[in-house]
Amino acid sequence: MTNTPRRSAHRPLALALATAFLANTLTLQAHAAANNPSAPASEEVISGGRSYELTLRQLGARTPMALRGIEGSFALPFDIRADEVVSSARVKLKYTYSPALLPDLSHINVLVNGEVAASIPVPKENAGSPRETEVELPAQFITQFNNLNVQLIGHYTLECEDPLHSSLWTNISNRSTVALTVTPLALANDLSILPLPFFDRRDSRPLTLPFVFAAAPDNTTLEAAGVLSSWLGALASYRGARFPTTVGQLPQKGNAVVMAVGALRADGLDLPAPSGPTVAIHPNPKDMYGKILVIGGRDAKELKTAAQAVATGNQALTGQRAVITQLAEFKARKPYDAPNWVPSDRPVKLGELLDPARLNVSGFAPPTIALDLRLPPDLFGWRESGIPMDLKYRYTPQQLSTSSSMTVSVNDKLVKSYPLPSIARLDGGEGLLAKLSTDDSIPVRTRLDLPLQLMPPRTQLQFRYQYDYIKQGECRDVIIDNVRGAIEPDSTLDLSGLRHYIALPNLAVFQSSGFPFTRMADLSQTAVILPDSAGPAEYSAYLGILARLSESTGYPALNVSVGRAEQAGQFADKDLLVIASGDNQPLLKQWSSQLPVSLSDGSRRFNLSDWVYRAWRWIVPNPHRDTGATRGALSFTTDGASVVFQGFESPLGSGRSVVAVAATRPEGLAEAVDALIGDDRTSYLQGSVSVVRGKDISSLATGPTYYVGSLGFFKGIQWFVARQPWTLALLALLGIAILGVLIYIALRRRAAGRLGI
Repeated sequence: MTNTPRRSAHRPLALALATAFLANTLTLQAHAAANNPSAPASEEVISGGRSYELTLRQLGARTPMALRGIEGSFALPFDIRADEVVSSARVKLKYTYSPALLPDLSHINVLVNGEVAASIPVPKENAGSPRETEVELPAQFITQFNNLNVQLIGHYTLECEDPLHSSLWTNISNRSTVALTVTPLALANDLSILPLPFFDRRDSRPLTLPFVFAAAPDNTTLEAAGVLSSWLGALASYRGARFPTTVGQLPQKGNAVVMAVGALRADGLDLPAPSGPTVAIHPNPKDMYGKILVIGGRDAKELKTAAQAVATGNQALTGQRAVITQLAEFKARKPYDAPNWVPSDRPVKLGELLDPARLNVSGFAPPTIALDLRLPPDLFGWRESGIPMDLKYRYTPQQLSTSSSMTVSVNDKLVKSYPLPSIARLDGGEGLLAKLSTDDSIPVRTRLDLPLQLMPPRTQLQFRYQYDYIKQGECRDVIIDNVRGAIEPDSTLDLSGLRHYIALPNLAVFQSSGFPFTRMADLSQTAVILPDSAGPAEYSAYLGILARLSESTGYPALNVSVGRAEQAGQFADKDLLVIASGDNQPLLKQWSSQLPVSLSDGSRRFNLSDWVYRAWRWIVPNPHRDTGATRGALSFTTDGASVVFQGFESPLGSGRSVVAVAATRPEGLAEAVDALIGDDRTSYLQGSVSVVRGKDISSLATGPTYYVGSLGFFKGIQWFVARQPWTLALLALLGIAILGVLIYIALRRRAAGRLGI
């Protein structure tokens, strides 16, 4: 029996970037490095090293692992960065095992890449109680891509035993850790290794990459930086990404991105003025194994061109330095076409969402087949039966069984259970036996509807096979692992029949999906309004939030707009993301009378509603109810720090949205990015107002509801009538009046006919 936890699956960025790259003509003039950059990237071992730990939870084990049976096991991948080599590794295992295990015959094996690193005994002493042990992993067995396996070899009797007896168990805590000591490697200064070393997909830790502006950035320079941070945020995916920012100062250690217009002569770097949009990799002058990605140009517009070239065409770049001579205009994106989102304009095959190899399982109790789905958050399911699914699956029929099944669940909530009949119950005769002689699995096709109310924007669709283990009798029980199950890759989900319509504001969908900004994957309908006196804290928050939005879409923010308060009128046709700290954002002052929350000079005003008293708060608020009724207000002054997220309809354009991120102090904006990423928090953004205080998030619903999207003519009438019941009475009276008039006219004509008039 094998239990293999997996990391959250996210659809790769490569397809989207390749499409964008092929749609654009990118001509590169490469300037060779002095040391022949066309040669393969070389590595140099540098003395010194560092140590860090990863929990099994960080490696993908969402819950503690349960090993069952005479040979239960699980496997977890752990990878090593390309610019590091492991000098030593240890596993700190936290585990509990059954008191029934026989010490002489039972043990726990720890393996790395199939090699046994240690066998842990299971003595009777302290059995059934939590234990800890440390296992040294031989460094010579560890490569860039690795698998850590823990295996239970369990026996409970010297006589005939049941191989799946309930006393054969061991639990491995996901708080166990892998401790690594690594020596850094100096990679070549070659653009062909991008996104290395600035992002390494082998590294499961959160991405932290400093951005350095050579001088105070203008709006176009910030747009260029946003393109890069969003590209990196999409690559970082579930890890999360943060971008501390400085002006004119390189980090003392590690890697960084530098944005520079003209010549760059500062803080140890001495680079001549570029001849056009330029991308280059240089060593960090303060760290012999750190790298600097320099994005340069003669003006900010060329800077943005260079950033877009890296985000869409980095696979083609080579050499230490490249000048972009042409970048064709990008093809316009369509609403809801984000690469990470399930398409909503056509049926989509499950094989498009997950590697078909991962749709196959084996064993009597195999791991769950899990598909992580990103759904458009504004799917409107009112009076709809659900999301249609054409499901095709296969299974190995057993000779005799009574309760084998395949279940379909959504986020661990049962949707449907299908029996897997045995050969005896199929009653297929000789024809079935002949078929099974060439193909030992039986294909099944069915249709079902997945309930939309159970499917938030981030949803996991789960298929689980469970086969009967038929007891053969004493001393005859032997596991023959010959049962298989598979979900066919051409099974489909179809969202095309659902409308896009949602009640806003709703900070829950902003946190989970970046909506409504991510409706266009390239953020072409988004404008970020920064304070006139913005500094590194505001720049970092802007870059971090854009990274979070692209983590949802899987696509860089190629067309985001950046402006200041006096330019807001130019963006009346866009959704606005407003960033503020203290009282440095004039827009929030101008709109203060319309806002549920006001922060200025340590003074705070909150409008209050009944939201805080509700026992249950829907992730998507009840669309029949306006949650914005204000019942009171609170104003106070304090020297404490906090961050407020608030959503409301844009005062500049009907149907457009504003999300304002305001901190009482500039350093508080880092907490805003942390809250948006979520990490291991137990509370999340909700409603129209959320207040972040350290690790705690409190949500209030204090603003009027507005709707975005379209229902069509007939659906719109039905929805309007459902929300306004008095219209039914009005329509009934109108119908009676019309019927009365028609009857009156008919009777008059009949009377006139009798009288011969």
